[in-house]
Amino acid sequence: MEMMPGIFRTTLAYNDQLMLCHFQMKKGAKIPLHSHEAVQNGYVIKGKVRFFTKDGRDIIVEPGSSYVFDSYEEHGSEVLEDTELIESFTPMRPEYVV
Repeated sequence: MEMMPGIFRTTLAYNDQLMLCHFQMKKGAKIPLHSHEAVQNGYVIKGKVRFFTKDGRDIIVEPGSSYVFDSYEEHGSEVLEDTELIESFTPMRPEYVV
């Protein structure tokens, strides 16, 4: 499913407590600052993404990198190269149910 231009999500598995998703992201795609109840962590399979937070933190993740955003922590991203990554969310995100 294309969530926004250049951001494609496949929901892999979930229950009430946890959700696992696969993302494919095209170079130049952006996700604006946002927050959600779920804690989010991820692992980069290929590509490069710059994540940023409302408080000014900025990290660049590449293959083998992992990251975490706390519940309600405002964050966004800019895709620097075509990217593939896996993310989990706890609790699950109802809006991502296929």
